Amino acid sequence: MITWSPEKIAAFQKTLLNWYDQNKRDLPWRKDHDPYHVWVSEIMLQQTQVQTVIPYYQRFMKLFPTVQALADADETQLMKAWEGLGYYSRARNLQKAARQIITDYHGEWPKTKAGLQELSGIGPYTAGAIASIAFNQPVAAVDGNAFRVFARLLKIDADIAKPQTRRLFENVIGRVISKDRPGDFNQAIMDLGASYMTATNYHSADSPMKAFNQAYLDGLKINIRSRQKINDRYQWPTTVF
Repeated sequence: MITWSPEKIAAFQKTLLNWYDQNKRDLPWRKDHDPYHVWVSEIMLQQTQVQTVIPYYQRFMKLFPTVQALADADETQLMKAWEGLGYYSRARNLQKAARQIITDYHGEWPKTKAGLQELSGIGPYTAGAIASIAFNQPVAAVDGNAFRVFARLLKIDADIAKPQTRRLFENVIGRVISKDRPGDFNQAIMDLGASYMTATNYHSADSPMKAFNQAYLDGLKINIRSRQKINDRYQWPTTVF
């Protein structure tokens, strides 16, 4: 699918990461690469806006600062801390996974995408995010932002509800992801998708990545279609990306 030369891939990585270094969002879970922090933030961000999540995340970390504290938490206290975020099964799965880490993994995190998906409530996107950000594994984290960004960059017009579409994007991103900074690469794609490449009112002409945006260069609008839940982070209505 991707026809970029090694030189173009290197230029893309450099441009993207330089932009991220200068413009990345200042978010509390980005203060370090702790897998616990990455994990909790990603679960909270499922179907919830970033600005809504920030105070919840900060309170949650005060109450349950470690995996052990979460595993040992009283369920009533946990549900109270989650109140307002909705989808309480996410909080219950957090605690189930915390107990798995303590009991089954003796307090040690699985470090691979496949291993992380063995934990309760962790799907392919969240596993990719944790593996790349916390453990520097060069694996894709394919969420709505990644679909939008790479659909436009490479002129991919596909139905995101189909499993082969996710595999297509994972394959594409796997070829261009920075092997040195995979976590920053994935987070840069998240920030790009949340700024210049939003679902509507996007600004390709002003984007720092416009030289790599084939859809923009060709004057095309790419449609990504789905009415189905396509990953563990987002459920989208039919929309034009």
